[in-house]
Amino acid sequence: LGSEYTNEEIIETVETLKVPYERVDTVPETVAEMLSEGAIVGWYQGCMEGGPRALGNRSILADPRTIESRDNVNKYVKHREEWRPFAPSMLPEEAERFLEGNISKASYFMIDTYETTAEGEAEIPAVLHPSDATTRPQIVTEDRNRRYYELLQAFKSKAGVGAVLNTSFNDSGEPIVRTPREAVRDFYSMGLD
Repeated sequence: LGSEYTNEEIIETVETLKVPYERVDTVPETVAEMLSEGAIVGWYQGCMEGGPRALGNRSILADPRTIESRDNVNKYVKHREEWRPFAPSMLPEEAERFLEGNISKASYFMIDTYETTAEGEAEIPAVLHPSDATTRPQIVTEDRNRRYYELLQAFKSKAGVGAVLNTSFNDSGEPIVRTPREAVRDFYSMGLD
């Protein structure tokens, strides 16, 4: 619902800032590979989200399979206490596998909290609340966000889990990045790979 920037505007920004870049034709697969190897990624695409959550257009992403991912994002990227929880973005079939109960439409917007299955506790610990193993997921469908859905599919192929740790693309105490310039600034000021 928010502002969007063309590839040309993004390229103009990185060239003006003298940031080295390369154009990748297989973005979902490339990022899935990076995430599966432990990288923390700034994901910037399409229109900015409207509302209280980053939903895959202005997000910081990490591997949900290890507590170390949660701790690294808190310590090096978000600069906050290591125990603070994160939420997952996940494919609909992973919601059936990892979450208890019926999935509501609010889960498309990372609004509802769910208890997790034993499989969820074992496979995606980085996105569960440390005190009670609950989570506040975003269910991603192809028709709602095709490229983000493709990333989740690619990560499932690489890592066996169709979910990623997703938090807003901003540093502690700052608004979510909106412009390409803000994304580059936060990339360099945070511990992103």
